[in-house]
Amino acid sequence: MKENDNTRSESGTSFFERVYEVAKLIPHGRVTSYGAIAKYLGAARSARMVGWAMNACGGREDVPAHRVVNRKGILTGKHHFQGTNLMQQLLESEGIEVLDNQIQNLDTLFWDPMKEL
Repeated sequence: MKENDNTRSESGTSFFERVYEVAKLIPHGRVTSYGAIAKYLGAARSARMVGWAMNACGGREDVPAHRVVNRKGILTGKHHFQGTNLMQQLLESEGIEVLDNQIQNLDTLFWDPMKEL
């Protein structure tokens, strides 16, 4: 999905750029969900749009898209990374345990922007 004029806030910042700004704040060794970012941005029902933003940021090294997973901790965006296991490898390099494409200890690793920002 491409960004369009309807995804711009009153300040002129696109929804995708606002998603990226939040994603950049996710601490090393922590993860958040598409829905948590959407809720923080005041668009609680737009988790799917956050997913599209993460998928569209390929090649942007400043956006840690690998730290954004679904609400159950499943690596649903892994097919948008180069290689078959790059998302998992990036998470594991930060000390996050992944088993069967799912974050282990999600409750302790989860970063909630509503509480943290």
